[in-house]
Amino acid sequence: MSGGVRQLIFASAGVLGLQGCSLSYYAQSINGHLDILAASQPIEKLIDRPSSSTELNQNLELARDIRQFAVDRLSLPDNGSYRNYVDTGRDFVTWSVFAAPELAPGVRTWCFPVVGCVPYRGYFSKEAAVRYAQQIREEGFDVHVGGVPAYSTLGLTRDPLLNTMLLYGESYLAGVIFHELSHQLIYVEDDAEFNEAFAVSVEEAGTVEWLKHRGQTTELVRFHATRKRNDDFVRLVAGTQDELTEIYKSDKSDAEKRVAKKAAIERLRTRYRRVRSIKWNGYKGYDGWFDAPINNAKLATIGVYNDLVPAFSRLLEICDGDYQRYYKSVVRIGKLEKADRRRALTQASRCN
Repeated sequence: MSGGVRQLIFASAGVLGLQGCSLSYYAQSINGHLDILAASQPIEKLIDRPSSSTELNQNLELARDIRQFAVDRLSLPDNGSYRNYVDTGRDFVTWSVFAAPELAPGVRTWCFPVVGCVPYRGYFSKEAAVRYAQQIREEGFDVHVGGVPAYSTLGLTRDPLLNTMLLYGESYLAGVIFHELSHQLIYVEDDAEFNEAFAVSVEEAGTVEWLKHRGQTTELVRFHATRKRNDDFVRLVAGTQDELTEIYKSDKSDAEKRVAKKAAIERLRTRYRRVRSIKWNGYKGYDGWFDAPINNAKLATIGVYNDLVPAFSRLLEICDGDYQRYYKSVVRIGKLEKADRRRALTQASRCN
């Protein structure tokens, strides 16, 4: 699974929220999650059941060990999440709708109880997500719909392990469990960039530690290569977003801005093909992302999950990999006002 697509898979923390008086949205969110919970079964019982397939048993045993590692080594919550299993019968559990202005920087947000304002709106039905996306598109927004293999209720319920979390290999499984448990540990209302980047920092560092713990040398090399490609991908997107911001701020007419926007996106594709050929030795894992339509909403999804990751990772290093001290530092910074929070994070020179 490509790193670019990976950035979309954690985008449904707000799926249980109530948007204003949209009772139908509230109903599908609650009912969809309750259906998932009702179908969940204890992992230990499934492992012991003779009818379970060998492959499923191996995956469940792996998930169980990863879950315990999250507690013992990463100091993540020791609760009922990811101790039950559900086969959803599909490749994605939810679908998230992202929207952004057509000719301006920024991303649209939706505000919900508990989670606050987030830059996406989640659905348990792809058809419902597509219908809502069309509604938003008709209002003049750029829109992107992404499938989501995992979501979090921030510890409000015992989130189960899903079959969709088992589709992409050991590194992904470890990363998604660490990521979602991180959200349960620390979550700052109305700051998706802060929350997601923090969770990604734990996800990435934790996955490296897990693979070392398992002696998975080959997989560790592959994981580091994936991270480097993802860093290149993020830089490509960020450069285009900067270019587009200048276009939108210019005195050009809307028609001229649309032409310039299209040209900037084509230059992004050209730069990608050059990186793929020269730096990545022909690696094509991002082809699907670049071959599909690209707009402001799709570009914005990348920044939400990546922009602050280097700052968080540096803070974890300052804390010498001591996760408890790291979490205390993140909590302290998270209590600041948003502008001060960014400054404190990027300029951090001490732990706690």
